[in-house]
Amino acid sequence: MRLILAALAATALMAQEAAPTPVPAADEPAVTGSVDFGYQGRTGVGGSFDSYRSVVNLGSGPRLFGVDLTIQNQNPARRWFDRIDIRANDWGGDPYNTARVDATRRGWYNFNFDYRNIAYFNALPSYADPTIGRGLFLDQRSFDTHRRMANMELELLPGKWIVPYLAYSRDSGFGNGITDFVSDANEYPVANHLRDKTDNFRGGVRLELKRFHVTLEQGGTTFKDDQQAFTSDQNPGNLTTSLLGQQLDLTNLVQSYGIRGSSIYSKVLVSASPFSWLDVTGQFLYSRPQTSVNFSQANTGQFVDLSTLLFFNSQLDLLSAEAKQPHTTASIGFELRPIRRLRVIESLMTDRLHNASSALLTDQILQPPAATQISSFMGPLVWNYNQEQVDVIFDVSKHLTARGGYRYVWGDAQTQGGFLTEAATESGVLSRQVGLAGLTYRAGQRLSLNVDFEGASGDRAYFRTSLQNYRKARLRGRYQATNSLVVSAVFSILDNQNPAPTVNYDFRSQDASLSVLWTPQSSKRITFSGEYSRSTLRSNILYFVPQTLDTAQSFYRDNAHVGSALMDIVLPGLAGRQPGRLSVGGSFFTSSGSRPTRYYQPLAKLSWPMHKGVSWISEWRYYGFGEAFYTYESFRTHIISTGLRLSR
Repeated sequence: MRLILAALAATALMAQEAAPTPVPAADEPAVTGSVDFGYQGRTGVGGSFDSYRSVVNLGSGPRLFGVDLTIQNQNPARRWFDRIDIRANDWGGDPYNTARVDATRRGWYNFNFDYRNIAYFNALPSYADPTIGRGLFLDQRSFDTHRRMANMELELLPGKWIVPYLAYSRDSGFGNGITDFVSDANEYPVANHLRDKTDNFRGGVRLELKRFHVTLEQGGTTFKDDQQAFTSDQNPGNLTTSLLGQQLDLTNLVQSYGIRGSSIYSKVLVSASPFSWLDVTGQFLYSRPQTSVNFSQANTGQFVDLSTLLFFNSQLDLLSAEAKQPHTTASIGFELRPIRRLRVIESLMTDRLHNASSALLTDQILQPPAATQISSFMGPLVWNYNQEQVDVIFDVSKHLTARGGYRYVWGDAQTQGGFLTEAATESGVLSRQVGLAGLTYRAGQRLSLNVDFEGASGDRAYFRTSLQNYRKARLRGRYQATNSLVVSAVFSILDNQNPAPTVNYDFRSQDASLSVLWTPQSSKRITFSGEYSRSTLRSNILYFVPQTLDTAQSFYRDNAHVGSALMDIVLPGLAGRQPGRLSVGGSFFTSSGSRPTRYYQPLAKLSWPMHKGVSWISEWRYYGFGEAFYTYESFRTHIISTGLRLSR
């Protein structure tokens, strides 16, 4: 930290000594760019409106479709900035809005500000809803939330050998939804209120010399997450039959938890080129987060404790917990070029997390009165992950490059035992060896081919669905048939198995795609781009049935076709005006298998000059969505937008 403060002081002194003498001028800042605004309309949504909001969620009303402006200062006497770029998209009610501002003054500073606003709505009836078989369409896992993210960074003296910087970012969310209140033998969908916020402060300095670069950064975060679940209505839950002659229900619930967290972290990045044949890089990151949790729950109704078969109608729970999680990540690597055609790239990475946590739970049955249960928990988590990789790249000829390598991944983990194992602690070990290979072929500028392959053999993995014994390949090709026609193709495949008797996991996915770009006569009148892909996915795995703890087989299949195309046509100008532009095309998705789905989105766009610097812009889109097994989630609608583009 002292080094950072000393560098900031030295930088300020250099800036004061190098301050230029202003030269007066009468020119005003020049503004160039465009502004698109107008109105967006939506026809009535046919089918499920909740599904439409979960997938598309576009509405009607005035819109600021886009802003793209550049302001250049041409007055040397008032040189607070040289250039400001302003970008914004989709303001006025759409679910995803963005804004960005970049300001620079050469040799003095670079400043950027980025903002994003996301409205997330998810209320698909088939999502985590066991009531569907009874004809009820209340989604037990639904969200109607907003997420706002802002980031700003100020860089001083860009291009100098000492570059200080300061940055701040905020990520916050709020909204409502429906969640599950789980009690023994029954579950109850209840209203849920969500709110969270994370602030990140960081600052540092970059030392940029000819053969040596260092970044020193110090930062800190604060975090809070509050959630409240509540109801005051008679709620029968998911269990429609009585249990031992008693009908379970929920009449009142007030449940809340608050999480508070903070962390400080330090980061060091180093890169150096001590010789023309050697590059070295390194990174070190240390953080020390700590978290506290407070939880309270008061519920009334008719409930049961299955361990004692005690029926009760009033309960109070209180919990407090805390955790400390020191986390260290480090990596080092180098690229060695012993001869002209040969490169050797070596890297080593380690990631270590040690979590010490404790919790105290007080569970009290109020009616009928019962003995209060006080439970304490210790939840240690130790996670160590390491990876070493070496790659050798050799230029066989000016047309052919061969690659080969080896990756070794190992680690260990330990945590508190789970409910199913009934063990005090559980531990796991990770060990995997991976072979790497590849070829790149270039025949001038017309043809290029690239092949990558990974093959791994592992006998231990942390998770049931982790990569263990797998083979992964990717083939990419590009062919320029003529000066105006380019064809590209990609094929990829992943095959993974975990043969452990309790897992028996078999996973395979493959994807093949073909794309075409046609620009006749250097795209003076027409251009066409299109892409089609065919993908398949297969997954088989054993799982535990929660109600009986027996094992069963899970099968999932998906066979999909995805396509998109867009033709851009330049229309002839009228009365000496600039030509207009028409774009037509769209995209589609169809799949068969475990969850057959179809989705269509054709579109048409028109831009027509009306006057110098003024154009009329319009767009039409159709959205059609359907599922064979969940027909009640289908929807269809038209979106039409029209407005003006002002440009200079």
